[in-house]
Amino acid sequence: MNGRVLTEEREEKLSKYAAKSYLSKGRRKLEERCDIRTVYQRDRDRIIHSKSFRRLKDKTQVFIAPEKAHYRTRLTHTLEVAQISRTIARALNLNEDLTEAIALGHDLGHTPFGHCGEEILNEIHENGFKHNEQSLRIVDFLEKKDAFGLNLTYEVRDGILNHTGNKEPFTLEGQIVKISDRIAYINHDIDDAIRGSILKESQLPKDCLEKIGNTHSLRINNMILDIINNSDNKDRIQISKEMKIYMDKLREFMFKEVYLNPKAKKEEKKAQNIIKELYYYFLEKPEKLPIEIVEKVQENRLVEAVKDYVAGMTDKYALKKYMDIFVPKVWRE
Repeated sequence: MNGRVLTEEREEKLSKYAAKSYLSKGRRKLEERCDIRTVYQRDRDRIIHSKSFRRLKDKTQVFIAPEKAHYRTRLTHTLEVAQISRTIARALNLNEDLTEAIALGHDLGHTPFGHCGEEILNEIHENGFKHNEQSLRIVDFLEKKDAFGLNLTYEVRDGILNHTGNKEPFTLEGQIVKISDRIAYINHDIDDAIRGSILKESQLPKDCLEKIGNTHSLRINNMILDIINNSDNKDRIQISKEMKIYMDKLREFMFKEVYLNPKAKKEEKKAQNIIKELYYYFLEKPEKLPIEIVEKVQENRLVEAVKDYVAGMTDKYALKKYMDIFVPKVWRE
């Protein structure tokens, strides 16, 4: 029995707007098809089994080095995006496997210490730094089986690259991940900010709560329902004008009160200094790089290899390397 063929036959019942796996634009390097899994299922599995995916569990989402275990990490954020994305894809009769693969891979390129890490690398690296571009670089090159990296399908690579920014993914499944990412981070960042005493629930804009919902689960549910109702049997994923107004207002509120809040950001300059010092240290002393990174210098410029190495670090590993290099041993004991 060929499980892949059975799945491909079931995909014929998906929406006419769904990305069918057997109609994929393919991979950069041609591969024989699997007898069990579709191309999108294989992409999902390759991402889950990658080192970069495992490192997400020790990377900051918003709050650096939280003392409590219930704060989101980059990994739990990724899983929430995947859950929201699959819910929407299923309701719209689109391809859940493609949606899941894009969602699980979309943030692989994030630096240690959350967005403040991205900001400092973008500032000091000569070509700038964007986490979506780095995510694509990881699956195309750094998670290396051969010259083609994980050799993912064009549809998954497009969804990863365009999950943020002005360009829309060309598949509806990719568009779902893009909007699900925003739904997830707006709502879970509210939850974490309240838990961290950055916000009080009473501070949230009352008109947003009235229109979107006054609890975490109700807000997510209403945003999802709005997308489903406004995208059903359409050739693009969209939300109502009213919902967009209140989502944007809630996002602006979060930037003002949380993302740029001195209490939430008080440790960010220290974290950025760690990344900055490590970056320049390894540029000056490339012989101190791990052997697998040194090998990549042969195929790449040093600045790119150093950027890849520092961006790929977890929070804890970046701190440990900084301590090992810059802090006298007697002070670390």
